[in-house]
Amino acid sequence: MTHATIATPGRTNEDYLATGPDWAFVLDGATAASGVDSGCMHDVPWLVHRLGGALAQRLAVPGGTLADVLADAIQATCAAHNDTCDLRNPSSPSATASVLRLRGDAVEYLVLADSPIVLDVDGAVRPIIDDRLDHLPSYTVEAVREQRNRPGGFWVASTKPEAAYEAVLGAVPAAEVRRAALLSDGASRYVERFAQSDWAGLLDLVERAGPAEMLRRVRVAESAETAAARRRHRGKRHDDASVVFLRF
Repeated sequence: MTHATIATPGRTNEDYLATGPDWAFVLDGATAASGVDSGCMHDVPWLVHRLGGALAQRLAVPGGTLADVLADAIQATCAAHNDTCDLRNPSSPSATASVLRLRGDAVEYLVLADSPIVLDVDGAVRPIIDDRLDHLPSYTVEAVREQRNRPGGFWVASTKPEAAYEAVLGAVPAAEVRRAALLSDGASRYVERFAQSDWAGLLDLVERAGPAEMLRRVRVAESAETAAARRRHRGKRHDDASVVFLRF
């Protein structure tokens, strides 16, 4: 495994990643909209660090499905601030989650919200994508708040453990997996926003030149994007970006 993460210039990194002997994950905290009352005294970095610690602790102990593990980690994170914060507020800090685990003769994956996993399965490259955020009727602050963590909208890791069971879940035979990458959406924009390569090309670049080089190229593409092109895309000019690369 190799990995890299970079913050949005001038800001605290709201991504969080971790790896173990047979697992890895990437969390991408949702930047709080200006002026929105989250009902929480904590910021997004607190949420991703607390959730990441709970998730790593549970992945280190064999047992349970990935959905069970994430749900338990969300529940533990809720318990850490239930007495101080209004967890009923739908704008409470949240994060995406992408998890990969080698378990027996299978590689299991979980993708919740827009941080994809890319698998190379016997030479066939498969992006595992949760694209529900791409199909909302509106992207105003109010509309996104209304659609968060509810059927017909989209799901994130925040205050509802049941969100874990709404993730994109699956498994592939471990003997067939050659490579994998877990990406926050700030890293996956290399393909999805800037079309610098296809998914296979992204894996090739990270394997050849390393995760840090791929993220450097993301920053170059962000800086070169014209104002007109930026208006065509949803999302910030710069974003935190993280990648974990695994070779099997």
